Amino acid sequence: MAPVKVFGPAQSTNVAREVGAEYEVVNVDFTVMEHKSPEHLKRNPFGQIPAFQDGDLYLFAMVDVWTEVETHQYNSAISPIVYECIINPAMRGIPTNQKVVDESVEKLKKVLEEARLSQSTYLAGDFVSFADLNHFPYTFYFMGTPYASLFDSYPHVKAWWERLMARPSVKKLAAGMAPQ
Repeated sequence: MAPVKVFGPAQSTNVAREVGAEYEVVNVDFTVMEHKSPEHLKRNPFGQIPAFQDGDLYLFAMVDVWTEVETHQYNSAISPIVYECIINPAMRGIPTNQKVVDESVEKLKKVLEEARLSQSTYLAGDFVSFADLNHFPYTFYFMGTPYASLFDSYPHVKAWWERLMARPSVKKLAAGMAPQ
C-alpha cells in the first residue's frame, strides 16, 4: 500500500507533525500560490495546508484552531522568536526586532516555568500525544535560534525535548525541516 501523502511545505509548522505512520510529504509552493491551484483545491476546498490523502480518502484543515490555552501561550511566545531570529532575516531580509524577541523570551520563560513536565514524561501524560506533536515544529525551529540554551534552565522541558527528538519518526521529520 502506498504511504499516506501529506500536502504542504516540509518546513511548515502545520505540515511537520509526527503521525505515527509512514507518510510522504508532497511540497505545495506558497510562493506561486499552489495552495490555491485547482489541483490543490480538489484536496482542500479551503486552500489550506496540510491536506492528507490515503488512497481515495482526503482529509483537510478547515481553519486553524487552538486546541488548548497552554498550546496557544507556548506558540504565541515561541513563534515570534522563530520569526525574528530565523524567518525574517533569512527569507525576508528583515533585521531582527530585538524588542520583540526579548519580550517573547520573557513570555516563554513564564510558560516553561508552568510546564506540566515535572509530573509526567510528555505533555498530556506518560505517552506521546497530539499536544507534544503540536509543539514540535515551533520548538524545532526555536532550537535553531541563539535562545535554544534557555531550555537548559528547565531540566524537565529539556528532557522532554530530548525524548521527542530521539523518536525515529521525529528524526525523519526533522531531517525534512532543516533550513535550506
